[in-house]
Amino acid sequence: MITNKLAKMVFGSAFVTAMVVPAMALAQGSAPAAAPDYRATIGKAVAAAIAMSVSALSAGYAQAKIGSAGAGTLAERPEAATYIIVLQALPEIIVLLGFVIAFMINAA
Repeated sequence: MITNKLAKMVFGSAFVTAMVVPAMALAQGSAPAAAPDYRATIGKAVAAAIAMSVSALSAGYAQAKIGSAGAGTLAERPEAATYIIVLQALPEIIVLLGFVIAFMINAA
């Protein structure tokens, strides 16, 4: 359970962004025969930028917390280095998912 108010806000906004922004971007349909509207193109670019930036910021926040706790753990128990490295790499999945969502938004 997340107890820090800032952490709740960061991860909550990452979740909302990951769920709502692609739905809004993909819900816009463009006319097949008409030229693409510049507002739709700009909206997709902004949605992709928000998806990527929020996921990167939340992953950075998570890695900062995990890194500081991991440094303290390694000072007391050096044999836990493998676990700390794995835990440090897990938030990168958030960034990869944000990149995939941004790519899907721009491809649609």
